[in-house]
Amino acid sequence: MPEEKIKKLLEHKAKLLKQPGFEGYSRLEEVFHKRETGQYLSDIILGANDGIITTFVVVAGASGASLAPLVILVVGFANVLGDAVSMGFGNYLGQKSEADYNRSQRRKEYWEVEKFPEIERWEIEEVFKKWGFKGDDLERAVEIVTSDKDVWVEVMMREELGIIEESVSQPFKRGLATFLAFVLVGSVPLIPFLIPPLASSAAIISSFVAAGELFIIGALRKLVYPVNWLKAGLEMLLVGALAGGIAYTVGYFVDKFVNSF
Repeated sequence: MPEEKIKKLLEHKAKLLKQPGFEGYSRLEEVFHKRETGQYLSDIILGANDGIITTFVVVAGASGASLAPLVILVVGFANVLGDAVSMGFGNYLGQKSEADYNRSQRRKEYWEVEKFPEIERWEIEEVFKKWGFKGDDLERAVEIVTSDKDVWVEVMMREELGIIEESVSQPFKRGLATFLAFVLVGSVPLIPFLIPPLASSAAIISSFVAAGELFIIGALRKLVYPVNWLKAGLEMLLVGALAGGIAYTVGYFVDKFVNSF
């Protein structure tokens, strides 16, 4: 198809997506391109989300048990750093394992193409048959793909194994992004406990700070997923409030139980 015609069609598509009734499709396309260019964004949001909820739960539970501000600080920071390391390394190892698995499967596909080309060619035919190719078109498509070993293996990776290697990249950086987001965001609710004049109301201030963070982080999900920012923010706030409420209740009753002896 001529490039000029493609250009016009793309312009028409862009205009159509801006019209009323197509907002959902427009949002999906926008999010897709953002995910393509911001591969670490989901890791940052995941780390920040877990960091704030984890810290909020610790502060709420410790406050319910009437623990001293210093104790809350020690437990809070220890928990933030410990969980951040766990989350960061967990993400890194998960991404690395998936990348190693994908590379192993690619080596295996090259080996199969070299040792069993008839079987692999038949598998390519089956793939194209599912796509609707028949007769001469089928033979021509198979011939084109199997004439280039790299293309052949790539098709097998995607269609037979369902592996898209571009979705897994830079495991160390992605693990580091999760770790840093967890520490930076998760530490914020602990700041009021570091300021002596705020010691008496540090728990209340910390709760409001955590609530604000929860809403903002939830709303930021719109950068990765096609969701309404207000709804996403309120959902995250509700989850955090529920977790914090449970932690506070447990801390309160455990404290009463222990002090009853």
